Amino acid sequence: MSKFYTPKTAAAVIIANMVGTGVFTSLGFQVADIQSVFALMMLWIIGGIASLCGAATYAELGAALPRSGGEYNFLGRIYHPVAGFISGWVSTVIGFAAPIAAVSLAFGKYTTAALPGTYGPWIQKSLACGLVILVTYIHGRNRKASGQFQFGFTAMKVMLILIFCLAAFAFHQSPQIISPLPKAGDWDVMTSAAFGVSLIYVSYAYTGWNAATYISGELENPQKDLPKILIFGTGLVMVLYVLLNYVFLYAAPMSELEGQVEIGYIASTHIFGETGGRIAGGMLSLLLISTVSAMTLAGPRALQAIGEDFKALKFLGKVNKDGIPRNAIYFQSSVALIYILTSSFKTIVVFAGAMLAFNSFLAILGVFVLRYREPDLYRPYKTWGYPIVPLVYLTITGFMLAFVVIHEPHKAIFGLCVILFGIVFYAASKKLNH
Repeated sequence: MSKFYTPKTAAAVIIANMVGTGVFTSLGFQVADIQSVFALMMLWIIGGIASLCGAATYAELGAALPRSGGEYNFLGRIYHPVAGFISGWVSTVIGFAAPIAAVSLAFGKYTTAALPGTYGPWIQKSLACGLVILVTYIHGRNRKASGQFQFGFTAMKVMLILIFCLAAFAFHQSPQIISPLPKAGDWDVMTSAAFGVSLIYVSYAYTGWNAATYISGELENPQKDLPKILIFGTGLVMVLYVLLNYVFLYAAPMSELEGQVEIGYIASTHIFGETGGRIAGGMLSLLLISTVSAMTLAGPRALQAIGEDFKALKFLGKVNKDGIPRNAIYFQSSVALIYILTSSFKTIVVFAGAMLAFNSFLAILGVFVLRYREPDLYRPYKTWGYPIVPLVYLTITGFMLAFVVIHEPHKAIFGLCVILFGIVFYAASKKLNH
């Protein structure tokens, strides 16, 4: 069996991690408060710019500190092991398990919407659980099966998105008359609380641009390949996101999209009719499989690193004969199943998006700390446009996080509780290490 994942598999992990429920569901929540096409498009462009700046900065971190584990590796090395531990804890329990649940729930909604008849929420949750179990089995086997499954479904995802967008422009008989150019009042919208909160959904949709850093230790040449993988994958997704959201607004009236989760299905119905919409909706549900797959592949590597460093959790660091952290994969998927059975989609999206943004904020800030503290550290890649590029990410993300604290304080408090619990858990694990 192969000892390493290929660069194309790593790029597929980034693309599939990002292109999931966020882009196919977020617009419905955004148009509830924002009716400006220009402002809606700018949400996705600003989110894309922030992600590209983040990816360019993570490329330096990943090349300089090429161990698997993502933020667990970065924050533990830059700040303190407790920061890495909490980051790994947050990444697994919230950053990956919660989005896996959200994507799987959306898969259940899209699948049942595409089928004739009416299906209750427990049918949707059953489909969601079935998807998690299937993907967990595949990624718990070996790298060859894992890599082929991931690349195949990601390639299919990109092709189907492009076909969907081209079909919308070619076959839609009565499109909405929209213009992406700014109008009077649009700039006021972009400085409003609604715009700041909507950036949370965009941030959630772009979550995953850092996913390749979770498997960097399983690439043959991470210091050479990781920067290209991060920037290419993130750039491609930004183009797809802006195009998709324009197509959704082009295809369906805002009044029908408002507050809805199945945005892709609604747009498909307007483009292809009821029957064609069901078929297209079923195709869109297939796109979500690669997202669940990518998160199931990447997330457990943080748990694996924790298991390698802490004796009390060493069972999470164990790997099978092909180097797959099977126990960590099973643990993360078990948490995701609990989310599916107990949480609502919207709650998962807002909370997970904010926590992940905070994690990445600390990592990007760490580039400045690491350059100051270890100026002689070998850096095969340095962030292009430093210090402007990382500062752009910090500014946009800081703006969004401030709105979360102000307008969603209960979620901020819950996030603080998760962090405090992580500190207690770290102290207990550290004590058992001796």
